[in-house]
Amino acid sequence: RSGRSAALRARMEERLLGARFRYLNQQLYTGSSRDAARLFRADPAAFHLYHQGFERQVRRWPERPVQRIVRYLRRRPASLVVADFGCGDCTLAASVRNQVHCFDVVPLSPRVTVCDMAEVPLAAESVDVAVFCLALMGTNLQEILGEANRVLKLGGTLMVAEVASRFEDICAFLKAMTQLGFRTISKDLSSSYFYLLEFAKTGPGRPGPAPGLRLRPCLYKRR
Repeated sequence: RSGRSAALRARMEERLLGARFRYLNQQLYTGSSRDAARLFRADPAAFHLYHQGFERQVRRWPERPVQRIVRYLRRRPASLVVADFGCGDCTLAASVRNQVHCFDVVPLSPRVTVCDMAEVPLAAESVDVAVFCLALMGTNLQEILGEANRVLKLGGTLMVAEVASRFEDICAFLKAMTQLGFRTISKDLSSSYFYLLEFAKTGPGRPGPAPGLRLRPCLYKRR
């Protein structure tokens, strides 16, 4: 009997965690990066819970996008300086020899610099590679990608790995990226889980809205 009630309690807790994860996830995708920074500053435990839920989702995938980015960086010189926007537990920094600046709204690791992704404490044109691995959240995407452009050297690389189902129109998205000062180098759309996009910085972004820069919120259904 006690075994049955423990199993029931575990199931209830799992359901509550799932509901809280979906709520936090929705907040991240429907508010700005500033809202996210405020939310998790007020409740750091919520970020840990969000990250656990996120890990549970990605564990089901046949391949983790961060491992693709790790392989990409290992093929390139270790002297390249990297900025990891929305770094989570710093898997990327722990897996490569490069200097990696790790940014997120809550420090899951001592390596993390806590900040809003639209305002990172780096000098202009100071990094060779900027990375967003499942981290393009928030309604102010243009501002966040503009910040990546600011810190990247001319000709520097922007790597984006994002959930495939978020792209409404990949062609419109790539076209919008040219307005933000990026040229598409390669796109891997072969996975039904995530797309991997590589861009080079061509210069500063052009002013004005980039209407094609739309990503659907990644909202998880109740299981």
